[in-house]
Amino acid sequence: MSLLIEGLGLNYGVRNILQDLTLPAVEAGSVVGLLGPNGVGKSSLLRAIAGLQACQGKARLGDSTLSGVPPWRQQVQVAYLPQQLPQAVSLLAYESLLAAARARCPQLASHELTVRVETILQRLGIEHLALQRMDRLSGGQRQLLGLAQALVGEPQLLLLDEPTSALDLHWQLRVLDCVAERCRTERTIALVACHDLNLALRFCSHLLLLAPDGAYRFGAPAEVLDAQWLRRAYAIEARIEHCSLGQPLVLADSPLLKEVSPHAQ
Repeated sequence: MSLLIEGLGLNYGVRNILQDLTLPAVEAGSVVGLLGPNGVGKSSLLRAIAGLQACQGKARLGDSTLSGVPPWRQQVQVAYLPQQLPQAVSLLAYESLLAAARARCPQLASHELTVRVETILQRLGIEHLALQRMDRLSGGQRQLLGLAQALVGEPQLLLLDEPTSALDLHWQLRVLDCVAERCRTERTIALVACHDLNLALRFCSHLLLLAPDGAYRFGAPAEVLDAQWLRRAYAIEARIEHCSLGQPLVLADSPLLKEVSPHAQ
């Protein structure tokens, strides 16, 4: 099953933030890093695919139309994790996961739902949070629980809006490794909005880089991130280097002192 995005356009009020976004088919097993500076439409794009924001064009997952379809009709196939953390209620973390599993998979028996919950707790390494109340969790712990709620239904498409923003380095690596493993083993597709370019280079099979002038670039990480496009998208002088293990790294040297021309290549 593949994700198709054709002619997708987005507006924020009267401002056009994305126009005619058309990508090659994103195949099952792919992790797509959604990159770009603030205000270029990363969150809006995820919301549009999730059916939460109006858009032009279309997004399809296999034979199913996603754009314009309300989230409750997508929830078996699609899980959307917004930037906002799960509400700090008095439920135990385990109870909130069980409720999410039941809502997404009502056809499963109680013991099957329990297995789902315990499996995702183990995969993320957050078994120690299971019996804690959500209103006593830290911001990072609630973000981990939000990801667990997205994963527990075993969706075919994950839409993750900055899923590591509240996490320390250990948990950033653990979360993205879990998402990448899930995509490889379960043939899931993940779209992950991210500000950390080096994490994206490490864990993503593809990158979609959005620039403020409406241009975009999609492809393998080594093809997308280079000095010219880092200048165009982020208005910085930067280099791509490699560590001793051969892993590519973005080194940002300085911000540009003058505005980059929208047509600068």
